[in-house]
Amino acid sequence: MSMHIPAADERRQNFINGKWVDPTTGAWDPCINPADTNEVIGHFPRSGKADATAAIDAATAAFPGWANTPAPERGRIIGRAHAILKGKVDLLGEALCREEGKTFNEGKGEIMKGLNLLEFYAGEGFRIHGKTLPSESRANLCFTLRRPVGPVALITPWNFPFAIPVWKTAPALISGCTAVIKPASLTPICTMLLVQAFEEAGLPPGVLNFVTGPGGAVGDTIVDDPRIKAISFTGSNSIGIRLYQRAAARGAKVTAEMGGKNPVVVLDDADLDLAVEGIIQGAYGSTGQRCTATSRVVVTPGIRAKLTEALVERVKKLVVGNGMKAGVNMGPAVDKSQLQTDLDAIAQAKKDGARLLVGGERLSGPEHERGFFCAPTIFDNVEQSHLLAKDEVFGPVLAIQAAKDPAHALELANDVPFGLAASIYTSNYFDAIKFVEHAEVGMLHVNQPTVGGEAQLPFGGIKGTGVGEKEMAEEGANFFTHLKTVWLDYTGAKRTSSIY
Repeated sequence: MSMHIPAADERRQNFINGKWVDPTTGAWDPCINPADTNEVIGHFPRSGKADATAAIDAATAAFPGWANTPAPERGRIIGRAHAILKGKVDLLGEALCREEGKTFNEGKGEIMKGLNLLEFYAGEGFRIHGKTLPSESRANLCFTLRRPVGPVALITPWNFPFAIPVWKTAPALISGCTAVIKPASLTPICTMLLVQAFEEAGLPPGVLNFVTGPGGAVGDTIVDDPRIKAISFTGSNSIGIRLYQRAAARGAKVTAEMGGKNPVVVLDDADLDLAVEGIIQGAYGSTGQRCTATSRVVVTPGIRAKLTEALVERVKKLVVGNGMKAGVNMGPAVDKSQLQTDLDAIAQAKKDGARLLVGGERLSGPEHERGFFCAPTIFDNVEQSHLLAKDEVFGPVLAIQAAKDPAHALELANDVPFGLAASIYTSNYFDAIKFVEHAEVGMLHVNQPTVGGEAQLPFGGIKGTGVGEKEMAEEGANFFTHLKTVWLDYTGAKRTSSIY
């Protein structure tokens, strides 16, 4: 199958046991451009239980052969997929922009991150390792080794339709697991292109299976099947917790990355320009539709007025529109439901008594009438009792909260149920280190935005944000393995040499 962005009337297929096949349901759903709802980008299977079961059958049958394939050889296949996709950056960036709504430059940035992840995990084939450890007994060699857990399920969200499928698929495959991947129904195109690259790279049939469709029919079937030994999920808290409970009931291994309510703390001695640019990037990049997005600014009194004024002025200059057009800084919400969530949060903030400084409405007019565009928004005077201070919006809505001093800023930053990312802007590294030590999050940034990650660094949160192990880096691959501890007693070994 050629690698291209689907035409409007094109019906795509699932990938099961090395073949592209129609769904047994005989049903397809359109993929809609959120910046222009008149544009259909192909139709994708509305699969059912039978399709998901067939994919699990294929992954189960392929597991023994793939698990016993030498890890460096598995890595070379990932490396070939990387080389294939590296020549398709513009195609992938356009596909991402049109299916999810990011700007073209943001889309290409996500593609490059995915490529970095593929490159990293290709090399992990030479680095899967255990430890040698001393024994209390004589003539004993003790060591640990890692083995793949079995067939796994990968359930990915719509907001990073290339990078997140990569950072789940690549570590699963390098670890020796076979997989069934179910992308979000809103954004199946980039995952399909990723699977096509693995097919072209020579991945054996059944090792990676791709099924699109609703969570109830496809997702639940995958999660409940006892042959699936581990599940990696990224998405909303409500779905993630339900999935975790279902999988735990049968003893499956789970990692779930969910929501965030990420603060940027700005102290009086911060570099104002640096803080403003970092907040704008974190709050409005990807339309705020990132689990690591900046959704709160916690600021001390000496810099509050200047920071607030500067943020409002920068937001007024943001150009909102179709991300394929030059000069656009922010795209649409991914669909009507997410747009409504943004607008509901804005209405509730007004009701709670927060002060609207800029934005606060759905955009209209010729550039916006066919898309799901929310104006980039800032609220001031947000109290900790307000929903906007604690509830995740997942959109371009920023809350400014006043702190009395650095200690109070830390208290406000931690007073949320989530714990993914946080940032502090200050020139005082004593304050910075104290914040790093005591902020209740999994990822910290000093004088940087809350967003961002690197292939070789673990990604993930604590508290209500995540359960299970971190993703990316070595930890991302470790999740798909179990650790064996071995005692090798050689006192009774047959001697073949006089050196003993």
